[in-house]
Amino acid sequence: MNPGTDRSVLTFKDALAVGMLGLIGRRGRAALTAIGISIGIAAVVSVIGVSASARANVLAVLDELGTNYLTVEPGQSLDGDQPAQLPPQAGGRLSLLDGVQAVATTARLQATVRRSDQIPPTNTRGTSVLAADPALLSTLNGELAAGRWLNDGLGGYPTVVLGASAAHRQGVDLSRGEQTVWLGDRWFAVIGVLRELPLAPELDEAALVGTGIARELFGYEGSPTTVYVRADPGEIDVLSTVAAATADPSDPAEVKITRPADALEARAAADTAFTTLLLGLGGVALLVGGVGIANVMVISVLERRNEIGIRRALGATRRHVRIQFLVEALLQAGLGGVVGTALGAVITIAYDAAMGWPIVLPVVGLTGGVLVALAVGGLAGLYPAGRAARLEPADAVRPT
Repeated sequence: MNPGTDRSVLTFKDALAVGMLGLIGRRGRAALTAIGISIGIAAVVSVIGVSASARANVLAVLDELGTNYLTVEPGQSLDGDQPAQLPPQAGGRLSLLDGVQAVATTARLQATVRRSDQIPPTNTRGTSVLAADPALLSTLNGELAAGRWLNDGLGGYPTVVLGASAAHRQGVDLSRGEQTVWLGDRWFAVIGVLRELPLAPELDEAALVGTGIARELFGYEGSPTTVYVRADPGEIDVLSTVAAATADPSDPAEVKITRPADALEARAAADTAFTTLLLGLGGVALLVGGVGIANVMVISVLERRNEIGIRRALGATRRHVRIQFLVEALLQAGLGGVVGTALGAVITIAYDAAMGWPIVLPVVGLTGGVLVALAVGGLAGLYPAGRAARLEPADAVRPT
């Protein structure tokens, strides 16, 4: 220091070296303190990463399957005496609308399905039985995980295609060879298994039979319970306003129109709200970590009074001392931030891989994690650093 001046000669490199020596001398305490910060940062980074991956997955599903779908179903009956029904002509009428690309129907049948005729009829494992239009798979842009789909030729025979969840629950695996299920009062050959249909999850839990065999065995008269409509994207809003009157001109108020993509978008919005809650919990963990840093640094100041006094006596200014302890707090927080960010990234990758989602690691979350940790450490270190700087040399070396 030059005489008569208060200009610090403690360079950044020297301050960093002194701060690191302070932490190295108290490794265990520094590590435990950094853990608190790392837990909070890991929680924040993983929540941001998983949330971003979830949104990317929803967008990928919508891009793959499209948002240009409507489902037409019976709504609430106005008289309340009989459940509402769609007329058998509903699908054909909807197919005549401008902008409609494809239409397919399904109808719920009064039948049960189970793996064996020895299983009680009530034990269907949540599998419903539907009569399916041959155009259903192409209309929904669906895919088969195995086997074949119901075509016009097979629709008149006791054959069935299972949804993804239904096949799993019924223990059907076509890779092991031919499979059968007991449907109604006879054996049906399982000819195919569907992949999951995010825009029609009700089909994942269904056993789908042809309309011909449905008429022959289960009294199906052609009245659908669901009509799936795929249309030009630019016409979907217009079609949603006229679909009810088109499907059932006599009772359009008893027809319910839904857009499956809205459910996915609503789920994404719900995920965002849940993410906000988890970010709040991560913030609490960060606060606890910051309090831990402040507490440890205050104790360090008390334990190192002699060191502070000697440094002051040798010419260190209050600014030097303040910087030393502030650098120690920042190093602890920075270490916790780097470890926490890495841990959060690993959690995100593992979770996304387990869910089959696209892996998304937002740069803002990764860099922000370290910066937030440094900010918390800096704020937590201000008070103990200021307390250390206020110690007078004579008071600091005086025995307590």
